[in-house]
Amino acid sequence: MNGNSLGVVPSPGGLAAAERSEGSPPGEPQRSGAAAKAGADPVPASRPDPEVVAKPKRRTYTAEYKQRILMEAETAAALPGGVGALLRREGLYSSLLAYWRRERADGILEALTPRKRGPKSTRNPMEEENQKLRRQNARLAEDLRKAHIIIDVQKKVAALLGNPIAEPDPEEKS
Repeated sequence: MNGNSLGVVPSPGGLAAAERSEGSPPGEPQRSGAAAKAGADPVPASRPDPEVVAKPKRRTYTAEYKQRILMEAETAAALPGGVGALLRREGLYSSLLAYWRRERADGILEALTPRKRGPKSTRNPMEEENQKLRRQNARLAEDLRKAHIIIDVQKKVAALLGNPIAEPDPEEKS
């Protein structure tokens, strides 16, 4: 059948085009070299929507919302397709509805409240404050030690120059 297993007889121009693009994928349109060089694309590229959020945020649901949806799902179950319509309207999955029902059946009210994801924090804020204060205390003690050395040097220089600095009386503080 002329080398064609599908039984379709190609036109003479189509046979030449098929022979030319033997290495290209079958679904790709034929392009001439001139059109490819000129950059002529029959369909203009659409620009992405600038309002799209770059990183989507995970949805969280309040306990009241979950309970309201469960109540609405119970009332919508009487109508054929009612639960599906509710889920489409709210943008929810049926697995989420089943999960909420299971939580409610287990009687875990706090399970209906949204929880923070990720590992639990083991840090103690009081320990961080203590570490900060210890570092500050060590820094101030070092500054005081340096100040005492400077004062002692000043006293010795004043004594060598013949103008000794008198020691202040500790009981004379005003």
